[in-house]
Order: sequence, then C-alpha cells, then structure tokens
Amino acid sequence: MARQHVSSACPDSAAPTGPVRTCVGCRKRAAKCELLRIVAGSDTEGLAAVVPDPDGTAGGRGAHLHPTTDCFELAVRRRAFSRALRTSGSGSGLSLTPLEDHLHSHAPDPRTTDRDWSSSS
Repeated sequence: MARQHVSSACPDSAAPTGPVRTCVGCRKRAAKCELLRIVAGSDTEGLAAVVPDPDGTAGGRGAHLHPTTDCFELAVRRRAFSRALRTSGSGSGLSLTPLEDHLHSHAPDPRTTDRDWSSSS
C-alpha cells in the first residue's frame, strides 16, 4: 500500500489530525503546523540565542510557540524559553533578538486581516 504525501499546511478542520504540541507561551495545545518551532542556537554575533526554526529541520531540542507577540511576551514573562530548551542559567543569557525579528517580519498585516467584508457586494 502506497503512502500519500501529507501537506505541511494545516487542514481546515477544527480538530487537529496530525501531531499536537503545546505552546510555551500560553500553554495551549495546538496542531504542530500552527506553531513555530524554536531552538537554542546563536545570533549573528555568535551569542546564545533563541532561534526560530520554521522548517523544523534544525537539530537538537526544540520547543513550540504560537507565532504571536502575545504568546512571545507570555513566554518571556514565564521564563519559559530556557526551561523548555533546557539551557543552563536563568535564561537571561539567551538573546531573544532573532525570534523577535522573525515574529515582527512575519506578523500579519492589520490592513488585510481586519478587513470589513460587509461592505462588499
């Protein structure tokens, strides 16, 4: 029996059919395809950092986060990154700049997401 190729995009159904992961920010469970994988890596200066892994191909321990600033801020407040990635120290040594840059560059455009569809005919 041949296996069908499964798309990496999330299906439109309400119940996740694939792998389920927990967001380190809000602690809610969601389909893996709805979350951004993060790993411990290094920034452009070679310092330890929390790095986004959107393809999910980086080696090592990873964690998952909803790609929103709300979940990012919750994770920072809870000091969840160092705990989830099992890095030594209190987490103050991890740079969050690469992750912040990724979240800001991939944030949805409010002009297109808050569109009023009631005026279209």
